[in-house]
Amino acid sequence: MRSMWTRFEIWLSEHWPEGLAGLNPPATDEQIASLEDAIGIKLPEDYVACLKIHNGQNPEVGGLFDGSEFLSTDDILAQWTVWKGLLDGGDFVDVYSDPASGVQKDWWNARWIPFTHNGCGDHLCLDLAPEASGSLGQVITMWHDSGERELAAPSFGSWFKSYTKRVFSGDMVYSDEYGGLINREDAELS
Repeated sequence: MRSMWTRFEIWLSEHWPEGLAGLNPPATDEQIASLEDAIGIKLPEDYVACLKIHNGQNPEVGGLFDGSEFLSTDDILAQWTVWKGLLDGGDFVDVYSDPASGVQKDWWNARWIPFTHNGCGDHLCLDLAPEASGSLGQVITMWHDSGERELAAPSFGSWFKSYTKRVFSGDMVYSDEYGGLINREDAELS
């Protein structure tokens, strides 16, 4: 994880210095333990390793992950709490998603831990309640207004490796208009 972040930080310093400057310092063991206690779930080791490098980003800087904010432990809890309140309030009774294989058909599950946020209620989540054919800690999409639940990667580490590979290859670029890193094709359309 450290070597991937180091390479990503070098890329950011050359292509989006404000994005690099907006990364938060490492999460402390206490911050991670507090989040795990609040949500009642132990986070995957590869994701904890990421948080121990950067505890998310300053949301004012722009979207680090495909136009979405990289959430800090406090922001993860805030987003999770909103969804948990809706779940506990009965908003998702008899409401189901259209998931990829390995993902539960819930609209939202309390064991889906958001680590990005696009400002509109959409997330990438760590899935800590996969179907039998899924992988604990797989990365899934969670759209607030669409039932599609895609499998983005079998783990956070593999997702991050794939994402940074897209950045280094030029598939992801910084866009002033979107205020963050986005797909090159989307940037060219604007």
